[in-house]
Amino acid sequence: MSFVKTYPREVPGSNNPRWEEIVLEPQEEREEEQRARLENIYLLRQCIADARNVMIDEDLGNYHSHVIGIAIALYKKRASHAIYYKENRCRKKFEELFLQCAKIPPV
Repeated sequence: MSFVKTYPREVPGSNNPRWEEIVLEPQEEREEEQRARLENIYLLRQCIADARNVMIDEDLGNYHSHVIGIAIALYKKRASHAIYYKENRCRKKFEELFLQCAKIPPV
């Protein structure tokens, strides 16, 4: 199923916005998922390193289960970018489609 996001667009002479649906192409969606995946792997590695440092700084030992538990807690705070990237891509498409159209004077 494609990723769809709706945005309000101002309509001249109307107080109510017109809602426009922006749909990501499958290729665009895969690109954003891949971007999020790579960033999430990088973030998880950072979280594991940070968790190890916390364990050492607090003199808690170096138990793998504790390190992973702390790393997961950190990761949950830092991750969840896949939807953000898709929404951001839709926003850019919306702006390209409708803000460019608004700049063209009527004939």
